[in-house]
Amino acid sequence: QVRLVESGGGSVQAGGSLRLSCVASGYRYSRPNIGWFRQSPGKEREGVANIYLGDASDGGITYCAESVKGRFTVSQDNAENTIYLQMSNLKPEDTGVYYCAQGRYYARPCQRDDYTYWGKGTQVTVSS
Repeated sequence: QVRLVESGGGSVQAGGSLRLSCVASGYRYSRPNIGWFRQSPGKEREGVANIYLGDASDGGITYCAESVKGRFTVSQDNAENTIYLQMSNLKPEDTGVYYCAQGRYYARPCQRDDYTYWGKGTQVTVSS
């Protein structure tokens, strides 16, 4: 019954912006961590950002890599039960399939093995 559905991917030129959405339902835990991950061919899936739905203030948000800090923003829309990843000043190295995922109880932000349920992903392509 856990469902995670991503949308909003596409193709943009370097310097452009995209906003990804993750519609989450059927939470296994009442206050889950929802993470954004990405993967490009030949590379392991890596954490991008995480939001703890029990506290979406600054203390509940983690950015997983220095390369996305200041460019990416993760947030939630309580009314629509949706988690967003706003991406600005995109670079070619941001290209990949982006996934949202639900963590297990007390999942460690950005740690792939701590996330149990995954969406199918949405493709982001950034051209130079």
